[in-house]
Amino acid sequence: MQNNSENFSIEDAKRLANSPAGQQLLAYLQQKDAGALNRAMTLAAKGDQTQLKQALATMMNSPEVQALMKQLGG
Repeated sequence: MQNNSENFSIEDAKRLANSPAGQQLLAYLQQKDAGALNRAMTLAAKGDQTQLKQALATMMNSPEVQALMKQLGG
């Protein structure tokens, strides 16, 4: 799967979310900061990619998230 957002589809998102690493990532982010995750999901649903990237940037800095992202191919 490509990491280019223009080529990222709903099917790609579903596949990631349903993968073991995707499930671990979601569980970790919910545990770490459920409010930030919910805000990011709301922004994604609205299609606001700029604010979504900013909201996710902070969460993406942890070593746990980086390891899970590597498993996801990101």
